[in-house]
Amino acid sequence: MPSFNGIVKDVPPALRLDRYVAEYLGILTRSQIKARSLSAKINGKDVKISREVREGDALELSWAESPPSLPVPENIPLDVLYEDGRVIVINKPQGLVVHPGAGNSGGTLVNALLYRYGLKAENGMERPGIVHRLDKDTSGVMIAARDERALDFLAEQFRKRKVRKTYAALVRGNPRDERGRIETFICRDGRDRKRFTVSETRGKAAVTFYRVIRRWDAYSLVLLRPKTGRTHQLRVHLRWLGNPVAGDPLYAGKEDLFPETGLMLHSRSLTLILPDHNTPDTFKAPMPRRFRYAARKLEGGDG
Repeated sequence: MPSFNGIVKDVPPALRLDRYVAEYLGILTRSQIKARSLSAKINGKDVKISREVREGDALELSWAESPPSLPVPENIPLDVLYEDGRVIVINKPQGLVVHPGAGNSGGTLVNALLYRYGLKAENGMERPGIVHRLDKDTSGVMIAARDERALDFLAEQFRKRKVRKTYAALVRGNPRDERGRIETFICRDGRDRKRFTVSETRGKAAVTFYRVIRRWDAYSLVLLRPKTGRTHQLRVHLRWLGNPVAGDPLYAGKEDLFPETGLMLHSRSLTLILPDHNTPDTFKAPMPRRFRYAARKLEGGDG
């Protein structure tokens, strides 16, 4: 297993360990840090890679030689909303997994990107180009990078919460208020490791803004703007509000009115600055067919 030992030198205040490794030491890129399971000690104590480093810290690093397996290119069609030499923006269909993992060794967005650009997954990059992710059954706009510098440029905006994301969701019931702010802690559910839950003291802070667009007797269409990006955040927050996302098998249970539509959550728009651009761009994904079908059915049509 490769390793590094040394003293931290010439660093600005509040510099994270992962940035120090990638930008100052140049040992691993940011994507490789996670892919190769970088572990670290500072002054003899185990630390997270988000830990800040300080002048004079004694640093011990170790990481895997290479990931156990790498994804291969696959010819998977993509619905492209925008593309240039640095990035690609797609309208991700419901059901497409973003990157390989347990139970999904292929057929993912990563496999499609590798094929489209003639790239290879190497140097520890088992998730090449992936800046952020959407759940398998969430559809909508998503951006990926075509080179390492673009990946770091975009990832920094996500880390600093400078990206504006808007989602549409069909939820059960009618929220009491027309608009509001949900602010909680979110942690993993101790009774079901696949789920997350709201906590008063444990987990990570999560903030979601919402606005009701349309109300029916037993359902509502809402727009959501997450300020943070926690796993399952929107689904957990809407369940906590008392209005779980329709078709959500984890947080809403069986869907009687729309059993065939699946999760009714859609990434509607994404606003951020692209590499080599000076001002933000906004990308929008049209509302998918399952939302239009549900609206017709709720209006009393035949679907």
